[in-house]
Amino acid sequence: MAGNEKAGPQLNASAASGPLRGIKVLELGQLIAGPFAGKFFADFGAEVIKVEPPADDKGPGGDPIRYWRVLHDGTSLWWHVQSRGKKSVTLNLRSPEGQAAAKRLALEADIVIENFRPGTLEKWGLGYEVLSKDNPGLLMLRISGFGQSGPMREVAGFGAIAESMGGMRYVSGFPDRPPVRMNLSIGDAIASLHGVIGVLMALHHRNQTGEGQVIDVALYESVFNLMESTLPEYSYNGTVRERTGTNLTGIVPSNTYTSKDWVHIAIGGNGDSIFKRLAQTMGRDDWANDPVLGNNAGRATRAQEIDDGIQAWCSAHDAAFLLDALAEAQVPSSKIFSIKDIVEDPQYQARGMIETITLDDGTELKVPGVVPKLSKTPGCVPGRGPTLGEHNGEILKG
Repeated sequence: MAGNEKAGPQLNASAASGPLRGIKVLELGQLIAGPFAGKFFADFGAEVIKVEPPADDKGPGGDPIRYWRVLHDGTSLWWHVQSRGKKSVTLNLRSPEGQAAAKRLALEADIVIENFRPGTLEKWGLGYEVLSKDNPGLLMLRISGFGQSGPMREVAGFGAIAESMGGMRYVSGFPDRPPVRMNLSIGDAIASLHGVIGVLMALHHRNQTGEGQVIDVALYESVFNLMESTLPEYSYNGTVRERTGTNLTGIVPSNTYTSKDWVHIAIGGNGDSIFKRLAQTMGRDDWANDPVLGNNAGRATRAQEIDDGIQAWCSAHDAAFLLDALAEAQVPSSKIFSIKDIVEDPQYQARGMIETITLDDGTELKVPGVVPKLSKTPGCVPGRGPTLGEHNGEILKG
């Protein structure tokens, strides 16, 4: 159980007044889906105890995400987002000693988060039936590739597989090219959000009845839950929604266009009154007064004509002119933001979405702010991510 037990910095004082103060979370998962859910609880005042494997002769120990992508002093910058405000303890859950310690921690927990392959916790003697025997109000969030039941329950499943099997990849990209992925772990994040929602509903139920329960989240199902009307469309007449590049099937105009100075701009002119204002701003009174184009069904029949016309208009003007004109006409629009644009944007700054934390060596690091915004009990950025085993002395004493 040995680890770096140096005293860490005080957490942001606002964490003590968050809406989840008094809630104790035991995080047994690693990498993305489970820990991302744990981040939400920490941001809103819960005490989140993160269990990590100790260092040994096979490796440095800890959640593998500690060592992913851009590093500072050997630790991933992502770590300070994903695990901010959590307490790290090191336990070998494959050993009887580590399993016994985890059971003791679970006795005092309100929520256990895990994202191992189904059956793993049971193999270690840490399944829900065992942990809830002496803690009947325990909630266990179980995030896995394919859920705790069904023929694929024991199949390994990552976010990329969930995005593929859930249908998201099929509709992403251009029709004449292979499906593409976001350069983000979107499938894991979607599952985490479903998990947080499930836990909060289960907490409400527990507050009324005292009963705990399991929240079973499958990555592929979470992605599938975002697939809009693709299923009833297929059921109704066999329609299979395909890749359409930058536009949105059957909703016109909603696309990305390029300005004279090569800035990419998203324009959402698909509301009937919005489209009329867009047409007038472009000097296209023929569109504005065309009864066929007065509703989305009519515009959908002439989508290519409309997209070509908007692109021609954008190609004749710089982005600054276009964005000013669209804002004046109250047509939803934005250039496609890079992270540099995000950091410099006054809206992000005004909403507290660009926060700064200080690492132990004095390095200042910008991190995302807290979502959502609660008026009475707002969350906060609780600090940096913990060093490996930093809280062993505090949590595992006795």
